[in-house]
Amino acid sequence: MNPHLSRKSSNIMKFSIVTVCYNSAQSIEGTLRSVAAQTWPEIEHILVDGGSTDGTLAIIEHYRQSLSKVISEPDRGIYDAMNKGVRAATGDVIGFLNADDVYAHANVLDDVAKHMRQDHLDALFGDVEFFHPENPALAVRRYTSARFRPERIAWGWMPAHPALFLRHEVFQRVGPFRTDYRIAGDFEFIARAFWRQPLRYRHLPEVLVRMRTGGISTGGWRNTLVLNREVLRACRENGIPTSMLKILSKYPAKLLEYLHK
Repeated sequence: MNPHLSRKSSNIMKFSIVTVCYNSAQSIEGTLRSVAAQTWPEIEHILVDGGSTDGTLAIIEHYRQSLSKVISEPDRGIYDAMNKGVRAATGDVIGFLNADDVYAHANVLDDVAKHMRQDHLDALFGDVEFFHPENPALAVRRYTSARFRPERIAWGWMPAHPALFLRHEVFQRVGPFRTDYRIAGDFEFIARAFWRQPLRYRHLPEVLVRMRTGGISTGGWRNTLVLNREVLRACRENGIPTSMLKILSKYPAKLLEYLHK
């Protein structure tokens, strides 16, 4: 049976959740448990591993029954791995939950499905809460997606990517993630998706995902420098007028995220 036809004939929204990992033995179990604990009945969990050597695959095998597809092979970086997950997806809606992330509670996908269906949305995004691995109960920052509007892409604003859910059709129209970006490939995709065409979207003012600190996009000033250079490049390549000064001007507002958790 054609999976795309079966989606259209079903009344239940199907989620494809893509998890990308590489040598993530310290955190992958929490991610796998988080997806398996979701109460929504139609979830396809796709795991894309870059060929881990640290015990990650043994943990994945332990949770194999809760995974729909496992791809384990070398890749050309995180965005190449994410593209593999999208190509394997058969759901109505695609979301990404990587190896440092967990859903905030068991009803996250229920909430997302309810709002996407009743408002006929192409995209829904919520907030992300950051925590230190040593003290998971303590939130150190809340990334709010409320500030995002397509016209604010020029300032470097984007929805929190782990808390973003998009209709499968959006990926078919917009195309894959660019693999020549090191850190801001998700920003470039957002720029392409939201700037060039109207999408029906909504911000859900709730924490949908909790994320460990120390990931590639939060890993120090060198990564921040690369990130902002790639954000500038992404805007220019998509015809979005901006400047580095404009992009950097968002940081005072971002500092407030550490105060309002």
